[in-house]
Amino acid sequence: MFENLTQRLTKTLRNITGQGKLTEDNIKDTLREVRMALLEADVALPVVKDFIAEVKTKALGQEVNQALNPGQEFVKIVFEELKLVMGDECAELNLATQPPAVVLMAGLQGAGKTTTVAKLAKYLKDREKKKVMVVSADVYRPAAIEQLKTLAETVGVEFFPSTVEDKPLDIVRNALASAKIKFMDVLLVDTAGRLHVDEDMMNEIKEIHADINPVETLFVVDAMTGQDAANTAKAFNDALPLTGIILTKMDGDARGGAALSVRKITGKPIKFLGAGEKIEALDPFHPERMASRILDMGDILSLVEEMERKVDKKQAEKLADKFKTGKDFDFDDFRAQIVQMRNMGGIASMLDKLPGMSALPDEIKDKVDDKIIYRKEAIINSMTIKERRHPEIIKASRKKRIADGAGVEVTEVTKLIREFTQMQHMMKRLQSKGGLRKMLNLVKDLMPAAGFKMPPQQ
Repeated sequence: MFENLTQRLTKTLRNITGQGKLTEDNIKDTLREVRMALLEADVALPVVKDFIAEVKTKALGQEVNQALNPGQEFVKIVFEELKLVMGDECAELNLATQPPAVVLMAGLQGAGKTTTVAKLAKYLKDREKKKVMVVSADVYRPAAIEQLKTLAETVGVEFFPSTVEDKPLDIVRNALASAKIKFMDVLLVDTAGRLHVDEDMMNEIKEIHADINPVETLFVVDAMTGQDAANTAKAFNDALPLTGIILTKMDGDARGGAALSVRKITGKPIKFLGAGEKIEALDPFHPERMASRILDMGDILSLVEEMERKVDKKQAEKLADKFKTGKDFDFDDFRAQIVQMRNMGGIASMLDKLPGMSALPDEIKDKVDDKIIYRKEAIINSMTIKERRHPEIIKASRKKRIADGAGVEVTEVTKLIREFTQMQHMMKRLQSKGGLRKMLNLVKDLMPAAGFKMPPQQ
């Protein structure tokens, strides 16, 4: 996500950061590069023009001329303007109404609307502690209703049944009546995908909207459609009183233009980003954090919040205690760390939130492959409990059995054991020199920010 834009912008802005003085000439050259980077990222032309004009006006103003480091001040201006384009601050769902709060989902066919309904249901259930019901009013797409039913069971929320013979308006009315009887906090309504030029279909969703009067009307749009995403959202906004946007497929081959265009063109806030197929892959949209990531400044806050939600605190404390008491780090511990990493979205997802990652050489980035880590996990899973706790007993015949079980070559098993043995030796050296205690003390100071508590010192 935004990889090409980030590389272009950071390279361009790096050239001006060291400037002792900003002139109209060096600003002009830099802004030309910024403009090309934004256009290549598929940002809508009117948005690019306004962005460049605002940055130029502020950069040539008195505040920059008096700055101690004008080059850095220019980067700050670009950052602030990116943030403003995307909405300035996080726009939360407005559920402040007499329950159930009705949320109507609209969008084109294929935008990932039904999956997004399930993701939003899980988000509201797990993070907001809401009782959620979902209903499908999509009577046109084969298996749409069954798909939502399956997803609802997966995330553990209430599903209101409907059939293709029912009328969409009747389905939604009955679902709302049921949600009231069952004291639901939120009712999520999945509607059929439709084009804004399809008059009959647009009249149908307008009728549904007028009847149930939702507190939120969210437009789900595929980020991979580029600036067309913003134009489509605007067309829907002209027909329906949208309250927000959800951008999906942000993990795909998206150039990022939709995120930078849709807010400015529609005037409606981006409320969520979907980035991945996993049912928990939906996060609130924070313009400031996204601007920081685009400019390769990282997104440590999101990383810490993700750790707080997804890392098993007891497992982390158990491992820290094991290191501190001098017990051997074994393959069970290694596997537990792989599972924690997978819960965080993998190495690539974690690195994406760290500052300066665009400066890494391509050959290094290519080696950051989660598949390699998961192959190691498969090898560990093929070991017996005794082998995981005592790797030194794994000889030729055991290696062959483990390799067959994991579907890998024996050489991969040998390599993993060698790497693991080196890791154990390093741990022991750290323990003997007191280095591990210093490292753990540092971690202890950092962990409270992520909601962890370390075991007491011995």
